[in-house]
Amino acid sequence: MADTREIIGEALEVLKKGGVILYPTDTVWGLGCDATNPEAVARIFKIKNRSDSKSLVLLASDMDMIARYVKEIPQMAAELVEVNDRPMTIIYPDAYAAAPGEAADRYMLAHNVVAEDGSVGIRIPKMDFCIGLVRRLGRPLVSTSANISGEPTPKNYAEIAEPVRSAVDYVVPSELEKGSTGQSSSIIKVGMDATIQIIRK
Repeated sequence: MADTREIIGEALEVLKKGGVILYPTDTVWGLGCDATNPEAVARIFKIKNRSDSKSLVLLASDMDMIARYVKEIPQMAAELVEVNDRPMTIIYPDAYAAAPGEAADRYMLAHNVVAEDGSVGIRIPKMDFCIGLVRRLGRPLVSTSANISGEPTPKNYAEIAEPVRSAVDYVVPSELEKGSTGQSSSIIKVGMDATIQIIRK
């Protein structure tokens, strides 16, 4: 059995160098990189063969981390996070993001992870491995499904296409996927006026 702390250390080293990892989340396998690094984010879009006009889901370790990257947290969002017992991604209205061509610092997201309206989808994962990795990275981690755009989302490591596996810099041992549900999270968009829009159940 691999040592989780050792795996986190190896993945962290890759992420800090601007690399892309393939890793299990609390939902499905994800492609991940430092969400403040636009070049790394661009590589993920290339791996997925996906338009970079689409935003990406991020993982954060807790609400304090989210508060550093969004201008204001709607009260309704905070309440949903507190009571929810299954994986849920919340789209927050206004993220701190660097402009295209501008280097993002650790307190600004890369421009290519946010939507055109400035919103960003973030989830606090219900999985110790992911929380530990994000906490040690110290900033949000991109978490987009590990598939070519338009193809089915892989429910486990065995379903991940070889071109995706070979395109990343580090693959987390598949034995850690036992903490994954194999199902994508729900996605809820929350406004400052407490409006809620269910994007995906």
